[in-house]
Order: sequence, then C-alpha cells, then structure tokens
Amino acid sequence: MSAFTCFVRYPICKVFLLPKRTENILMYEFLADGLPISLSKHLSQTTLSSSFEDEEFRKLDLLNKGHQNQKGRQRGGVKTEILPPRYKRMTFDQHWNSVWPTAQSFKPSTVPLPLLQGYVKTGAPPNKFANTELMKIPNFLHLTPPTIEKHCAALKKFCTPWPKQLKTDEICDKEFPVEIITSDYCHSGPSIRDTRARIVTLKIKLSVLPLDYHAKDKLLRLVSDRYDPTNDVLSITVDRVPLRKQNYDYAYYLLTALFYESWKIEPWESEKSEADMEKYFWNGSRSQKAIVSTLRRMKETMPHEVLSSETDILAKREVECYGEAVSNIYNNGENSQTLQHYKDASCQLLNITKEKTA
Repeated sequence: MSAFTCFVRYPICKVFLLPKRTENILMYEFLADGLPISLSKHLSQTTLSSSFEDEEFRKLDLLNKGHQNQKGRQRGGVKTEILPPRYKRMTFDQHWNSVWPTAQSFKPSTVPLPLLQGYVKTGAPPNKFANTELMKIPNFLHLTPPTIEKHCAALKKFCTPWPKQLKTDEICDKEFPVEIITSDYCHSGPSIRDTRARIVTLKIKLSVLPLDYHAKDKLLRLVSDRYDPTNDVLSITVDRVPLRKQNYDYAYYLLTALFYESWKIEPWESEKSEADMEKYFWNGSRSQKAIVSTLRRMKETMPHEVLSSETDILAKREVECYGEAVSNIYNNGENSQTLQHYKDASCQLLNITKEKTA
C-alpha cells in the first residue's frame, strides 16, 4: 500500500491511496480529540485508471531513448557518407584567402601540402594528420603575398599621397627632427598583449637643438652612453610605465628636462680655472694674452704702424689660425699633422718666409 500523510494540529488527517485491485476508494481518517473517524469516497474508474494501471511506479524517461531507438530500428541504420579531405576537393585555382581567412590552428584536412613535423627514432617524421607538433606552433598561412596585396589595396583608399616637398631624407630630417620607434608583436597565444609593445625609443640629432658649448657638454654628461658621436644622435628608450602612450609622454618629458637642465649654470661653475677645464680653450687663455702682447710690441718697433686694439688683433685671420693650431695640439696631442699645422700658423702670424728646399 502506498500512502502519504498530512499532519495538521486540529484535526489530524491521514490519506490512504489504495491499489486498483483492492478498491478504488480514497480513505480519509480523522483523529479529532483522540477519536478516529473514517470516511470513504468512491472515485470513478476513469479518474484513477491512468494513475494506478500498474502496481509498480513507472520510470521517468527524460531523454526519450526508447522512442529514438524505435525510430532508428525502423530506418534500418542509415550510414552517412564520409567526404574526402577538403584539400582533395579544392580546385587548382582555389582562392586561398577564402579557405584560410584568419589566424587559426593547423588543419591537416585543409592545407594541401605534404608536411612532416616531429622526430622518431626509426623511420620518417610523422605526417600532418594527427600531428600535435604542427598544431602547437603558430602559422602564418593567412598572410600569403596575395592576401597581403589584397589587404593593402583595401587600405589604400584611406591613405593620403606623400608630400612632394619631402623628396630626400635630409629634408625629412630637417622638417621632422624627432624620430619615434615602437614595435608591435603578432603571435599566437592566450592573450594578444605583449609587454615589449610598451617600449618607446626617441631619437634626435643634437645639431638641431640650440645648444652652446656649455649646454652641449652638460647634456652629454647627463645622457652618458645614450649619445652616439658617429651620427650625432641621442637615443632615449623608455619602458618604465605599462602603457605605450605613457612611455611616449615620458620620453618627451625627459628630452625637455634634459634641454632646460643643460642650460642651467650653477654658482660653482664660475669658479672653474683653466686647469679644471675638460679641454683646452683658446679664448681667455694665457697663450692668447701672450700673442696679443707680442703683436703689440712688434707694432711699436715699426714707426709707421698704427697700434690696434685687442679686439682688432684677435679678429685677424692669422691669429684665428694660430689659436686653432694651439688648441689642436693640446686637445688631440702632438703628431706630425698638428705640429705641421702649428708651424705654418706661427710662420704666417709672425710674417716669416719659409725656406725653400731643393
């Protein structure tokens, strides 16, 4: 007998569902104040015939497998035809961009190439079917030359013609002295991000910056090995912050800070003497004062010569050549070339005729 019981406080009711073969009767039993009262109600055959057709509970078939199996048996087990690989069904003039339009993993049934990848101790390497080595590595089958040409043709309408005034690289360097170098990386992986893409390199020639000797010397000391003297290019590479735009702004900030810092003159810099200088300077040196004094004494011995001022003496071409010769000896060292230059400048300054050798 199967039954379910409902419990309430007053009264207490028990409901019994009897099987069909016993009696189609729904029995109610009330316990009111401890006295059982039984009621019976006859139900129609049509109401309970569907519920109590069998004594056992029916199974709940959610997937309806029995019905599907009956249909499959009725069809007689129709087999589907297995098609050959796609590369065997493609024509000779197949448009490859339609077959492989974007970056994707390797598909052996699509690529019409007899590829081998892997290593085995004996025999040839495995072919392309079920080859995990070919599926692991990235491929660029979507970037074939015809596809790239098609992409360029599609982007051409968004491009503007190159300015006719910028004919040579020299003009471009003059009009656009700052060069920004960034890199984009394309690879297969779980993320399209690459930390190396944030790096920004700024390049500029120092000749385009308005710097005097003091500012240039201070700037070179600040940048250290970031300056290349062979091509006069200063390179600033920034990778401190996570975004490319932030590194771009920071690179321009560093260039601006270096420029204005190089023009600053500290109070202690005015206390430098000739011995403290990093190189020899002709202007203001003892050699310059000595040559001015010598030329004045030479003018005094000539009665018809008019004495010149120090500014006029230093403006003469002979004095400038002598100053360059002296500076070359101090800065570049003594060698046959610098000594010969010094000899010629001295003879020209003192108006000494060279002896002709046979």
